[in-house]
Amino acid sequence: MSDPIRILGLDPGLRKTGWGLIVSEGTKLSFVACGVVESDEKQSLAERLRQLHDGIAGVIARHVPQEVAVEETFVNRDPQSALKLGQARGIALVVPALAGLDVAEYAANLVKKTVVGVGHADKKQVQAMIRVLLPKAETRSADAADALAVAICHSQHRGARALLAQYQLRKA
Repeated sequence: MSDPIRILGLDPGLRKTGWGLIVSEGTKLSFVACGVVESDEKQSLAERLRQLHDGIAGVIARHVPQEVAVEETFVNRDPQSALKLGQARGIALVVPALAGLDVAEYAANLVKKTVVGVGHADKKQVQAMIRVLLPKAETRSADAADALAVAICHSQHRGARALLAQYQLRKA
């Protein structure tokens, strides 16, 4: 049995960034906490990004994860929206990195396929599987449920990522 590891999943968004923390020990998953970091739409973009930064940093300080996983951005049809979402995602990547944490990234389809079994599952299906996999989870928003799904995805794929990294080091 492997040692327990605290994994923080992040589902980036400029308006709402979902977060979810689990403990993974071998094949056992345990819910710790989840929520949403929000930014004030009435503020400037820079201020909103600062709010996300401070919110994610606060989650990390309170819950002390050992690893972080972030969902990759789904490209939007509106270039302005895609750019803003990309900036919010940058915050979700840099805050844990500044805290000295390893950050993994996962495509939305891989997250859904890992958690639900279908790469194009909808939000309701993801939330239903979160209730099955983490019965103590109290997800009050789809963003928090998505973040828990990202953390679960990481717990399932982290071993393969570690083996690949070792292989690449030996090969270099």
